[in-house]
Amino acid sequence: MIFSKSSGYAIRAILYLALINNEKSKVRVDDISRELMVPKHFLSKVLKKLVKKGVLDSTKGPYGGFSLNKETLSITLFDLVALTNGELQFDNCVLRLKKCNPSHPCPLHEKMVSFKQDLQRTLMNTSIGDLLNPEQPEFIKSIATI
Repeated sequence: MIFSKSSGYAIRAILYLALINNEKSKVRVDDISRELMVPKHFLSKVLKKLVKKGVLDSTKGPYGGFSLNKETLSITLFDLVALTNGELQFDNCVLRLKKCNPSHPCPLHEKMVSFKQDLQRTLMNTSIGDLLNPEQPEFIKSIATI
């Protein structure tokens, strides 16, 4: 499973906000977009959705912008991806066959079962805070690459 653009942008934007949290309390979407090299309008929609769901805070006006709140760093990747993508489909066939199940498996079914379980467990047990590594000198570049 590869994250959708929405999920990837959400994770990267939150990591960026967390990294510069001590420097600025509010960060404009223009600044986030420029630093992460992502489309501003699409990012704005993603961030607004996260505000609506209580993952981020925002303030309008000339000194406004987006900021972390007490929930942000504790949200799991599973919940964040679900918020930005809708429910994750770990039961769907990777080949998108309608009748793929243990009784009628696709050619990849058995190989993907443990992978999907491991991925789901990893996403459920990893929070945004777990991903932060401000000691890494290339951190911004690592989340800014396309």
